[in-house]
Amino acid sequence: MNTSQADHTTSPPRVDIPREYNAAHDLLARNARRAGKPAFIDASSGQALSYGELAQQAHRFANALRARGIAPESRLMVAMLDTPEWPVVFLGAILAGVVPVAVNTLLTTADFEFMLRDSRAQALVVSRPLLPAFEPLLERVQTLRHVAVAGGDGHDSLAAWLQGAPDTPEVAPTCADEPCFWLYSSGSTGTPKGTVHLHSHLIQTAELYGRAVLGIREDDTVYSAAKLFFAYGLGNSLTFPMSVGATTVLLPSRPTPQDVFRVLKDFRPTVFYGVPTLFAGLLAEATRPARSELALRVCTSAGEALPAEIGRRWTEAYGVEILDGIGSTEMLHIFLSNRPGAVRYGTTGRAVPGYELRIVGDDGRECGDGEIGELQIKGPSAALMYWNNRARTKSTFCGDWTRSGDKYTRDADGYYTYGGRSDDMLKVGGIYVSPFEVEGSLASHPAVLEAAVIGVADTDQLVKPKAYVVLKPGHSASAADLQAHVKNQLAPYKYPRWIEFVPELPKTATGKIQRFRLRAGQQG
Repeated sequence: MNTSQADHTTSPPRVDIPREYNAAHDLLARNARRAGKPAFIDASSGQALSYGELAQQAHRFANALRARGIAPESRLMVAMLDTPEWPVVFLGAILAGVVPVAVNTLLTTADFEFMLRDSRAQALVVSRPLLPAFEPLLERVQTLRHVAVAGGDGHDSLAAWLQGAPDTPEVAPTCADEPCFWLYSSGSTGTPKGTVHLHSHLIQTAELYGRAVLGIREDDTVYSAAKLFFAYGLGNSLTFPMSVGATTVLLPSRPTPQDVFRVLKDFRPTVFYGVPTLFAGLLAEATRPARSELALRVCTSAGEALPAEIGRRWTEAYGVEILDGIGSTEMLHIFLSNRPGAVRYGTTGRAVPGYELRIVGDDGRECGDGEIGELQIKGPSAALMYWNNRARTKSTFCGDWTRSGDKYTRDADGYYTYGGRSDDMLKVGGIYVSPFEVEGSLASHPAVLEAAVIGVADTDQLVKPKAYVVLKPGHSASAADLQAHVKNQLAPYKYPRWIEFVPELPKTATGKIQRFRLRAGQQG
């Protein structure tokens, strides 16, 4: 490889999308011959929604929006738990040319108010358990004209909307390059941004990652711990399985290790999508099932880099690889990933076919192999913009290239190794230190469940690493033990000068550690 050039993939899959194109119509039409096959199964009730029922109800919802005067290009906020009603609403809105705005269900009333005002959503579909967070806003946000409650009853329920609408198939004449849906960024840096994606993006990620890397098949059953409102979960649970006619299991509740193992045992999914903190929790579960009780053929991890030790222990326990990868809300799904049969734990793998990657140093020049810099991506699923945020749009989307904000190195074989977020990198004694490298070393200690590392100034105002550590239940270790463990594995200057034991780490709903909150605690 020429180390001065971007990483160009060879012979990427070709995804031909016509100019006149509706993403929901495409996904539903692909499964017309599978009308009786389960598309989505609710893990809490066991009830299934077939592909035929999904198409019928999605068209009903599209017609319900039209009947209420919700015009194409208007925004519809989707604040719903992961139930089969979620894809009905999401796909139905797109069929009508209405733009669904999927939001994190774990946010506060203030967060929801910001997003309603920012998006100027004219309609809201909200799951009944989430309604109390929105009730103070129903009179306050003037642009919000209609509300439907999923799981509710009465004339304002989603069920009533569907029952009162015909299932006449009518598809809005949308284009591949027009806005299709929004996702608000997860806020790992504290400020969510409305990220606008096009109709073409869903199927691009399904073909380039879902088929070409993951190898998803019609006979798969899939389960994603990441929820549908998250870019990772949207591809995992909706786009990828629907692109080939697979079946998805949805869990409305929080994915605790106990509930995840219940889903894996009872519904026997063949594809499981997780995040590093969940895999660590599953491995620490005292009553975890035996390998023979599960039917897994492949697992994936994203949201944050997977510590090598967790990957190796999972493969040893369950005989299946974890394909660690990285994606973003801005790129919609994974653009850099390990591949089946070619996993190198401790790395994030190689470029997904159809995407180009480059690493850029602080001086703006492309880095050679082994040099650390910011990862940038060029590919067909890059978001159009951040809504109402021109400055951040210009700083993130730079022509054909999208800045990830992640530090990486690349080796001569084209494998990329995570170095931390650009704003998380530490300079100790004038040398860059990756907090993720130190966290990985701490996580390899038998008593450590997970760890987060930030930079803290010492009495001389020099930055040194500080670690926050969560111990496994029933295990103990001292700060000195862990410091010695890191010193034995890494260069001595990288060891954490301070270690604070905590019951849990602050995280987003998608499992990303919020290091900015740890830094804010230090400043306080």
